[in-house]
Amino acid sequence: MTCWRRSGRALALVLAMLLGAGAARAQTVSYAEAAGLLAQHCGADIMTHCRGLNLGNGAIHQCLASKAAQLSPACAANHEGVKQMTEARAAAQAAVFKVCDRDRAEYCPGVEAGDGNIVSCLLKASRVVSQSCTAAIVNAGYR
Repeated sequence: MTCWRRSGRALALVLAMLLGAGAARAQTVSYAEAAGLLAQHCGADIMTHCRGLNLGNGAIHQCLASKAAQLSPACAANHEGVKQMTEARAAAQAAVFKVCDRDRAEYCPGVEAGDGNIVSCLLKASRVVSQSCTAAIVNAGYR
């Protein structure tokens, strides 16, 4: 019986650690995934309240936020989360080169920036780059 109790405690500890690690890092989605999620949860609301607005400039989110009281339950529950995930992706993309600068200098010397050259080099060296750089690359959507 004590073996099961210890196993249960160990499992609970591992789950707590995994959940804590996930909470420290914001989930990100691509803009295409965000559009799909918005279409899935808010398609009818967008057609009703925000027809003709551009998705890329934040106008859809602003429109949905201004019509919050009139939104379907699914849209009301999801549109802010989609916005947060796309903002997290943009922030991760902006931060990846700072986070990976030491790895770039060590594993990709002489690689010219542009056309994804540095990210490609870091991906090729993925077995040796730091965990923080690897996480930044994943959060930025480059892997």
